[in-house]
This record gives sequence, structure tokens and C-alpha cells, in this order.
Amino acid sequence: MAFPSPPFFSSHTPNSLLLRTLYLPHSYQHPEDHYFQILLHPLFQSHVYPAHPPQQQWSPQPSQTIYKRVEGPSQGRLEEEEEDREEGPELPVHFCPMELKGPEPLGSRPGLPVHIPWAEAGRRAAPYLVLTALLIFTGAFLLGYVAFRGSCQACGDSVLVVSEDGNYEPGPDSRQGTLYWSDLQAMFLRLLGKGHLEDTIRQASLRERVAGSAGMAALAQDILAALSAHRLDHVWTDTHYVGLQFPDREHPNTLHWVDEAGKMGEQLQLEDPDVYCPYSATGNVTGSLVYAHYGRPEDLRELRARGVDPAGHLLLVRAGVTSFAQKVASAQDSGARGVLIYPDPADFSHDPHKPGLARHQAVYGHVHLGTGDPYTPGFPSFNQTQFPPVASSGLPSIPAQPISAAIADQLLRKLKGPVAPHKWQGALSSFPYPLGPGPAVYLEVNNHRTSTPIRNIFGCIEGVAEPDHYVVIGAQRDAWGPGAAKSAVGTAILLELVRTFSSMVSNGFRPRRSLLFISWDGGDFGSVGSTEWLEGYLSILHLKAVAYVSLDNAVLGDDKFHAKTSPLLINLIESVLKQVDSPNHSGQTLFEQVMPVNTSWDAEVIQPLSMDSSAYSFTAFAGVPAVEFSFLEDDQAYPFLHTKEDTYENLHRMLRGRLPAVAQAVAQLVGLLLIRLSHDHLLPLDFGRYGDVVLRHMGTLNEYSGDLKARGLTLQWVYSARGDYMRAAEKLRKEIYSSEESDERLTRMYNVRIMRVEFYFLSQYVSPADFPFRHIFLGHGDHTLGALLDHLRLLRPAGAEAAAGAAGWTAGPGFQESRFRRQLALLTWTLQGAANALGGDVWNIDNNF
Repeated sequence: MAFPSPPFFSSHTPNSLLLRTLYLPHSYQHPEDHYFQILLHPLFQSHVYPAHPPQQQWSPQPSQTIYKRVEGPSQGRLEEEEEDREEGPELPVHFCPMELKGPEPLGSRPGLPVHIPWAEAGRRAAPYLVLTALLIFTGAFLLGYVAFRGSCQACGDSVLVVSEDGNYEPGPDSRQGTLYWSDLQAMFLRLLGKGHLEDTIRQASLRERVAGSAGMAALAQDILAALSAHRLDHVWTDTHYVGLQFPDREHPNTLHWVDEAGKMGEQLQLEDPDVYCPYSATGNVTGSLVYAHYGRPEDLRELRARGVDPAGHLLLVRAGVTSFAQKVASAQDSGARGVLIYPDPADFSHDPHKPGLARHQAVYGHVHLGTGDPYTPGFPSFNQTQFPPVASSGLPSIPAQPISAAIADQLLRKLKGPVAPHKWQGALSSFPYPLGPGPAVYLEVNNHRTSTPIRNIFGCIEGVAEPDHYVVIGAQRDAWGPGAAKSAVGTAILLELVRTFSSMVSNGFRPRRSLLFISWDGGDFGSVGSTEWLEGYLSILHLKAVAYVSLDNAVLGDDKFHAKTSPLLINLIESVLKQVDSPNHSGQTLFEQVMPVNTSWDAEVIQPLSMDSSAYSFTAFAGVPAVEFSFLEDDQAYPFLHTKEDTYENLHRMLRGRLPAVAQAVAQLVGLLLIRLSHDHLLPLDFGRYGDVVLRHMGTLNEYSGDLKARGLTLQWVYSARGDYMRAAEKLRKEIYSSEESDERLTRMYNVRIMRVEFYFLSQYVSPADFPFRHIFLGHGDHTLGALLDHLRLLRPAGAEAAAGAAGWTAGPGFQESRFRRQLALLTWTLQGAANALGGDVWNIDNNF
């Protein structure tokens, strides 16, 4: 049997190649050689090499291993297979391990090993070659991974949206090109520029739209038709039957002088019988008059310090600084019998080029210290609801009535007593203002309660990745009077945003999360429409609402900019402000306009949510982060708010023709905020901010640590809970940073934890029926951080009355240890619960409490 001559063995042949040598039967051996070597190499066919025979005989085996060359797709690979022996005589087969040898050089002695220098070098270099190849492979893999991460992957939404750092993912059914943040921003601004904000503001302000009126019903139908005309996925309405209070036309409210004998004298003619305070107590009261500045708790303390006790008197207070409801509540707590509220010219601009409020105009405002329908507290006012016979604790028990500056001037002229402090002086002719008491007056309030249907109108663009998570934007639709600034601007911006986002959808944009546009009714009565909706769907909304953006009071000037907001939204607001052009400073962004010289921007711009904003109920009642933006005048307040002079013409004159530009800036700011909230892969909410809120109060808390220690008490539990919260926030940040963005399940898990942070701060230890505003930082009640601070002030006698006034209650017996322990437990365990919830699963919670 002939075999081909073997090729020379190359030094590049791998040393690690495993060989098995096949001994052929004796009958197949070459006559001059006793055994053969079979060389197995992937580049060559098997070859047989002569060698010297062994000196022993091997027994036959039942099978033999052969190596054959594989043809076809696997060509060049040697395959090992087992073959059974053929039928017939058994052939003796011998196996033994053999050393791989190349052809012997000429003249070499047989049987002695031959040393090949280059083969030895190859063996020594092999580990280094393998390591080098591994490093090259790893580097190439990482470069490819980075390039692939930024490319269009099929793992997200139908349209790719990226933030400034480019971390967004496209959807599996994407047929569009990649839309980056700059693309979406340009698309939004281009489409927004085609709107007609100014015309909508003018038209809305010309229509009657008091809640429950025929004009409001007609406007509601027009809003519904406008939403239905756009490319929205869902449009619907929600009707509530609420208790609203209106003036009695047949028995108008009156104000009279009372002589020294107690007989009713001359009537002080109230110029407009339609101006009243909704939810005022009805009836009549008589008392001497006392001037109490803005009617704040500190103002009432100042009165007492000057020897004038407000108890038993009617208080004359100025509009502004605090809400009407807070003024009446403070007066009631001080023992006053009633309140008269007037607008002082000193509180408005003295610029002769700007319009001012007429002296005969009074200012409207409700006096319910709360939100929603006060006759169904904690329950939604649907028609079929069986309401319990209770009323809101925020309803006042004393009457209140707005009056004009002209009537107030007549009252101040007859006041006696000490002169008011310099900072209390106003701009009426009866300068200097005396404190009183003065002559007695008689006030009669005859408002009546009416069950009134109100309609909220909804439009929705459904999200594609997280459709069950809602970004909510709303604007009050109703107004007492023309309401150009109060609600016409917000309604116009809302409709323009609906049109713009609908056009973006037509151009290929689909948000991750659903956008919910809402036109509220009953806002002038204390955010009734929005609060009733929250009460009706609270069990759903606290799980699904991501954030709320209010468009109320958006344009009251053009100089300053304020944002009343939850701390979770502060960083996002800063980011968006840097991308919106200033409406009245060419070449500047809005952030550069509001950026102060000597203080931080957030100290100048950010304010806490107040109860007179519809955004407040979303955060303090429902646990949803919320924000309300406002442009304001630099020197004084907008004078026409809540009056019959809040017309389009006055607003336009007040802004000196810049109303369209300022309204456009608000629309841009809100629109870009909505894009980020609805389409960022990871929700842009700063969940660590609340740790900073507690930290800011720690300085005040530490002031009383010595007083508490003397009583065997400590605030350490609050500090520990705050530490656990910060650790949980940092741990979540690290988890997010190290996670894979394309993992949709993991991303949704993180988003759920982030969006519920605000809800974690609603105390679960108090009843929503008794304390509807359960938020420990923004709410009202003994469970809040503010209440704890007020109670701690009672440890020192000088702070007792101050604490009572700040909290709105009469000073009691002083510091109470049992009450302190309860307050501390309520605050601490709510904060600790927030830390535990942010930490994730129970087996991952790591705290030192």
C-alpha cells in the first residue's frame, strides 16, 4: 500500500494539537517499516510517516478511531468519528501514544530527539500571542458595543427621543428616522409658532364663564369640539354636582354705620353687589373696626403688642400677600367677629404708563381654607354619591365681605387709636392709618348655597411604551368676570399645546407615556373641579400620574419668573429654562434672565406650592409632583386679578404689548417640560431632593436639642430616617447608572419607584377625611414637619405665641411631651417608610434605623 510523501512540518503548527496514532494491522505494514505515524492537521490530509517499531505486540480492539477530512460547509475541519469493525476476519489493531516528529535532518542519528530552535521559540511565545489576541478582541467588542448603544436598536418606542446625553432607545416598529432631542425641540417650536394664542385669549375673555352659567356650558361645548377636532386618542367629559355659594340678588350683602346707641345708621353703598366672598358664613355681625394690615398671624401679634386686641372687633385688612381664606381663618382664630377686605393702591404699580385698579373696584375671593367642594370633604361629588352630613373644617364661622378702596378710605378716616407702623401705611387719603378701634359697623352677608353641575373636559394622547402612566396638564376654564389673566391665558395655552402635540403626532412623534390635557371647571371656588376629580380617582391616580403642570396665573407680568413646585421637579425646570429664549431680553435664555447676581437661581425662582393653586391638591392631597409657572411684574402685583377689570385690553396694556411673546414663552417652557416628562426613557425626577428639604430644617431642629435633652427626649430618629432616605436614593442612582437602558422591564421598575416618591410622603397614619393634605412637608396638620417645628418653639416662652400664630391656632398650655412624641412618630415613620419604599424590595432594604 503506497502513501504520499509528507510535507515538511511547519513551525507554525500548534503545539497543543492532540494526536492519536493508529497502528495498522501487520498485514498492512510497509515491508521495510514496522509502524506509521499519522499526522493530523487542519490544513493537510492525513499522512503516514515511517518510524521505528515497538518491541511488543498489542491486542486487537473492537473499534478504531479515524480522522477524516470533512468536505462542504465545514471544509478544512477534521472530524473524529467511531466506526465499527467490518464483517469478516478481525484485524489486530494496536494503539499507543506517540510523540509528534517532523522529518529528521540528514545525517542525524535515528531514534534521538531533534531540537528545532524556532519551534521552541513558538512554544514560548504562544501565551503572549493568546493574551494579545484576547486584548484586541476585548477592545473591539467594547468599541462595537458603544457604537451599537447609540444606534437604532429595536427595544423601545416608535420614535427615538434622546436627551442631551443621547440615552434613548427606539421602538421595534419604528419606520421613522431617529428623532433626537434637538429634532423634537425644533419640531415643537416650529409647530407652536403657527398658533394664535393672542386671538384665543381675547375671545375667551369676552365670554361669560362663571361656573354653572349658560355661558360656561356653551364654552365647554366649544372646548370639547376643539379637542375632538385634533388627533387625540381619547376625548371625554366628567360631570360633578357641587355646592357653590352665590350672592342673593334679592337680598344683597350690606354694610352700615352703627351709632353710639347701637342703632343702625347710614349705609355704606357697596358699588357692585356681585362682588362677594364665596363660602363666607352668612348672617349679620356688629363690632367696632380695627385695621390689621394683611391679616397675617404676625400682623395680629403686632396689634396685640401695641395694645389693640382684635377679639370682638371687625377687622379691616388689605388684599394680597396671603389668600382670602388665610386672612379669614387667622381673624377667626384671633376672636374677630368678621372681616372686610380691600385693595390698597400702595400694593400696585405707581408707574403712570401702566393701568391701575379703579378706586371703586372690589376684589373677589373665596374663603374656604381648603380645596374642592367643602360640603363633601373627602368624597367625590358625583350625582349618585351618598354624602355624609359633614362640612369641611376649613369653612369659616365668621362673615367676610370684599369692599373697594373708596369704601375702605371712608372707614379709615373714622378710626382712632394709635398710629399704625410705618410699613403698614398705604396710599389712601386717610394717611397716616390709625389702628383703631373705631366706630362700630354692621355687616350682613346673605350668600346662598346652590347645587351646581360642573364639567371637566379631557383629551389624551396615549403613550406607546408606558400608556398607563400619565403626564397631566390642566388649566382653569371658569372665571368670575372677564378673567383674562386668571383663566383665558391658561385656556389659550392649553388649546395651543393640544394642537401642537397633535401636529407632532402627525409628524411621527409618539410619547412613551400618555399626555392628559384637562380643562377644569369651578376653579374660582377653590380648585373644585380638579379636587373632585382627584377625590373620585385617587386610588388610580396615585399609581399612574407622573406629574401635573398647571397653566393658571401664567402671565401676570413680564419681569420676574416664579415656579411654585414640588422639589422633585426643580432640576428639570432648571434644565428646560436654559433652552427657552427670554421673551423680553434678546439674546438671553429664560434662565439667564431670572439668574440673580448674588443668590442661587432656585432661591430666587422656586417657591413652595400654595393652597390657592390647583397644583397644590395634586401634591399635598394626591401625592403627585406638580408645578405652576407665573410671569410677574418686578415691582408690584397685577392689580386686576379677580376683578371685573381683568380684561384682555388691561392685560395687554400692563405688558406693554408683550403679551403674545410672554404667553409664547410659557407655552414653549411647558411644552418642552412635557416632552421630557412624557418621553425621557428614565423619568427626570430628582428623588434625592427631599433629603435636602429635611437637611434645611435640621438647623432649626438642632436649636432645640439641648431643651429636649434636658427632658430626656431626642430628635435622633428624624436624623436616622433622613440618613436612610439619602442612602436609599444614592443606592437607586447607582443601580440605574449601572443598569442596561435597553432593558424595558428594568426601566419600568425604576420609573415606578421614582414616580411614587411624592406619594411616599403622604402620611399613612392619619385619615384623609380628617387631614386631606397628608403631605408631611406641604400639608396641614400635626403630622407635618412644620407642625413639629411650631411645637418645638413652645419649649421657650418667647416662641409660644409666635408658634401659635404661625400655625393658625391659639396658644395653649405650652410644650406637651405626649404630643411631641406623637408628632415625632408620625413624621419619622412617614420619612422612614419613604426610605424603605425607595429602597425597592424588602430583601434589598439597607437602613440603620
